[in-house]
Amino acid sequence: IRQLVPKTVEMKSGPGCPVCVTATADLDKAIAMAHLPDVIITTFGDMIRVPGSYSSLQKAKAEGADVRIVYSTIDALEIAKDNPGKSVIFIGIGFETTAPTIAASILKAQQERIENFYVLSLNKLTPPVMKALLDSGEVKLDGIVCPGHVSVIIGSHPYEFIPRNYGVACVISGFEPLDILLCIDKLVEQIEAGESKVEIAYARGVKPEGNRKARRLMEDVFEIGEANWRGIGVVPRSGLRIRGKYERFDADKAFSVNLEPPKEPKGCRCGDVIRGAATPLECKLFRKVCTPESPIGPCMVSSEGACAAYYQYGAAEDLQDF
Repeated sequence: IRQLVPKTVEMKSGPGCPVCVTATADLDKAIAMAHLPDVIITTFGDMIRVPGSYSSLQKAKAEGADVRIVYSTIDALEIAKDNPGKSVIFIGIGFETTAPTIAASILKAQQERIENFYVLSLNKLTPPVMKALLDSGEVKLDGIVCPGHVSVIIGSHPYEFIPRNYGVACVISGFEPLDILLCIDKLVEQIEAGESKVEIAYARGVKPEGNRKARRLMEDVFEIGEANWRGIGVVPRSGLRIRGKYERFDADKAFSVNLEPPKEPKGCRCGDVIRGAATPLECKLFRKVCTPESPIGPCMVSSEGACAAYYQYGAAEDLQDF
């Protein structure tokens, strides 16, 4: 996309990759839980390779921990039913997109009396972190490409504070190349006209009111609390915690682990990339010691990460020094 738009349009990465924004401290907790006796960790594929402070879920698995990749929360529930003598912990990462399915798995576990299923809820909410980045003033933005799949759930209304309070244009985009180009075109039109509002450029998937049923599901199972974001820190009211009435499924409450202080990989600029304060090309590790085969930071692990995207799709002129 960067190679298709004029040089006058600068695209910055933001905190849109769920694996990338998961804080190192939270990842360390998941790794520590993997080493508990009679525990099975279930997680989405990308998460297994993300380096923590001292290890990764992949290394924990190599050391004998039972870590399994699943494609849905239903897979994790099936593993729990098949292993009644084990505690099955699902690592719940993602945004409003995945939260309804995780909520549904907790309700299903309650209905079917699956007593050995737990969720480590690391889910995050998008609008509060957008506000945090705008409040910081670190990066000057004229427009925001709002996430399509998140918006399918929450609709367009939660973004309205952005043009109203910050004068920044917002357009909700789909994921096909033409969707993104249409979104950029609408953003440029707003900026050139000197106006800012929320527009939907993904009308086939997003309604202004979002998906009310999915939101009710989330609201029933989760309550809003603070969340720790990689590169950003603790953002108030940007996370989802399991409500008290479902706390028996809360891995945070069911399991106690001792953690060393978290540390970030030396030289890794994932946090800066996530905030839009740097591009992957400005990281000294990029393409040298940090590659998809041997990632140093999470932005190179996930296919949704900015570093992985630059590595695969970067223009030749951008990569001539590498």
